[in-house]
Amino acid sequence: MTTPGASRKVLLVDDDPMMVRLVRKLLADHGFSIVHAISGRDALASLEGVDVVLLDHQLPDTTGLEVLDAIRSRPHPPAVILITAHGNESLAAAALRRGADDYLAKDVSLGELLPQVLERVRRTRELRKALVAAERDLVRAERLAAIGEMTVTLHHEINNPLMAAFANVDLLLADSAMDTVARTETLAGVRDSLHRIHGIMRRIGDLRDVRTKSYATGARMVDLDEGEPASAMRRGQALVLVTDEDLTRIVSLLLKHAGFEVVRADDREDLNRRAAAGAARLVVVQGVTDATGAHSLGGFVPPGDRNYRVVALVSDDGAAVDSVADHVVELPFDPGTFTAEIIELTSRS
Repeated sequence: MTTPGASRKVLLVDDDPMMVRLVRKLLADHGFSIVHAISGRDALASLEGVDVVLLDHQLPDTTGLEVLDAIRSRPHPPAVILITAHGNESLAAAALRRGADDYLAKDVSLGELLPQVLERVRRTRELRKALVAAERDLVRAERLAAIGEMTVTLHHEINNPLMAAFANVDLLLADSAMDTVARTETLAGVRDSLHRIHGIMRRIGDLRDVRTKSYATGARMVDLDEGEPASAMRRGQALVLVTDEDLTRIVSLLLKHAGFEVVRADDREDLNRRAAAGAARLVVVQGVTDATGAHSLGGFVPPGDRNYRVVALVSDDGAAVDSVADHVVELPFDPGTFTAEIIELTSRS
């Protein structure tokens, strides 16, 4: 799956003319645009707009690992695939430890594997970029919502005692002949109003878990009352079992933002146990491909009479999980439409 607008620009760093011709032909046939560099210095000067670097280890002026380190030290670096000599597993392992996204050996399988590995790495990179953007947007939205609710709260909670204090001060200023008893009572009213405002500010300063409540007008305000936090569950429980931590985090954030109570399952057995408990409204599980090339849900087999919907996240054609999943989402997905699709799915009777 190619994300619309996603970059497909590859920087090939290699000084072998035969290798360069082979790679150019292979990648051009698969829709990639190629930039070529013959040295580490040239490679570092050619990174602008590059999505993936295809990096040979043996270069005229340095090694691939040194170039890898230099690329990884830059802000927002491109993905890097190291090309190694056949059988050099120790070099490949070192490259992965130092941040390479993948590696390829120069052997007879290179022609077949190169487009597949490049597309997988490119797709993973695009997903990570989408995840970061979605997470940033979610955090910003939550902050703006909190600011709005806090502003309404301050106006509502502080306005009444503040107006009372103003009214009492106006009385004192307007009646210079006020008797002692009345003056004392008026000053006591000012003091009480200020104490109420002080108490509100103290409670705001002590807030740790922001709770909100709805008023008759429909406005939402931060709940300054004592007591347990209100439940965040509005659409029901969503069970999540996804192997990639970044993907788990963004799926959880999106579901929480949509109003689900998100529960992360530890493994297949934990997911089966929680799903069987009957509280789940939604199950999100990452599809896997077995040795025969067939998709499964990692051993999770939802019953036909379940009360929850099953969403499968797959990295390629999801037709094989259609029979067991209610909805299939191909990776990388669009975070902007993911939530809407989930809400529509769980809203069906």
